[in-house]
Order: sequence, then C-alpha cells, then structure tokens
Amino acid sequence: MHNKNIFKFVILLAVLILLWYLGRFFRIDAQEMQNFFGHCPLLYSSLLYISLYVVITFFIWFSKDIFWLAGALSFGPYLSTTLVLIAETINAFILFNISRRLGRDFVKERLSAKYRHIDEKLGNLSLSWLFLLRAVPLIPYRFFDLGAGLISISLPKFMAVIILASPIRIFWVQYILAGVGRAIFDEPYMLVDYFLRHRILFTFSLLYLILIIFVVRILKIKHDT
Repeated sequence: MHNKNIFKFVILLAVLILLWYLGRFFRIDAQEMQNFFGHCPLLYSSLLYISLYVVITFFIWFSKDIFWLAGALSFGPYLSTTLVLIAETINAFILFNISRRLGRDFVKERLSAKYRHIDEKLGNLSLSWLFLLRAVPLIPYRFFDLGAGLISISLPKFMAVIILASPIRIFWVQYILAGVGRAIFDEPYMLVDYFLRHRILFTFSLLYLILIIFVVRILKIKHDT
C-alpha cells in the first residue's frame, strides 16, 4: 500500500508537470474565438464554449484568461459568467477527484501528528471561510481545486463552495472584460475611465477590494498566532 501511494503521487506530479510544459507551446487567440462563436447559433456556441473551455483549460491552465476574455466579448457579462461558472464547476470536480485519488493517501500517510492536526482544521473549515477563499482572487482556481483534493474536505462541501462563491469573482472579471475588452492589456488607463463611467461597478470593486484586504488580514493574524 505504501509503494502504491507513492506511485500514485508520482503520477499526479508527472501529470501536473506535463500540463505546465504543454502550456508553454499552446497559443489561442481571443479574437479568432470570438469570430468563431459569432457565426454559430447561441445554443450551439454556448455548448461549444463550455466544451472547449473544459477540455483546453484542463490541459492548458493558463489559457483560462483567454477564454474569459473571449467569453465576455462573445456572450456579454451575464451569459459568459454562467458559461464560465458551468465550465469551472466541471473542471473543479475533475481536478478535485484526480487530486483526491492520486495524492490524498500519500499526503495523509506522510503527515506527522502536528500537520495531521492542520489537515483536520483545513478539512473542517466553515463554509463561510471556504466561500471567502474561493470568492477573492488570492488562490488560483486550479491550485484551489487540487489543494482541496489533498486535504480532508468532503466533495459535497467543496462543490457547494465552488457553485456559491465562484460567481462573485467571475462576474466581476467578466463585466470589466465585456466593457473594456482587449484594451485592458494594452491601454490600462481605459480601465480607470470605465470605472469612472460606471459608478456601480466602481463601488462594487471598492467593496470587493475591502473584502480581499479583510481576508488577507485575517489570514495573516491566523498565521502569526
């Protein structure tokens, strides 16, 4: 059993390294995706977007930003938020189970008494804390999903957090991308102008920033104690 757990964990690491390596050579263009989706009926383009998102971002993690941009420009902030949420929920389920099946037994076996206590605390985090950690942009989605599979959190609890907390972060990004588009990368001043012209978005972003600072502060206090 000991050797089997090591073997599974090595496979997990090998898969992660391979995915990172492949991502260095893969390139997709948001404009081409937008043009492609624009020529399809809405139902088909939505289903295709979700399918491509799940498959491609599973293998090429850093393509997620391109999909978010293409989705915002192709479907608008509201529908793209829904489509990204569906795709991210599917990916979270897959990554959690891969991590749980290949890595959890190895991690549990290697934990000392001290770290076993930490593992139990992480697994027993309240829904509100997990909600905050998922909602604020502190932990990349992929690392959150994989990390959750390695600790003692249950799958139903994890999926509840994914479905309830992810829309806040996704909608905030999609609303901005839908309004600013590619210029957000080339002309950052346009983002400032966009915020000034959309006071509700500005207020929401300010409150969101305060929430992020609050979470970071609490985490720091917990770490120091």
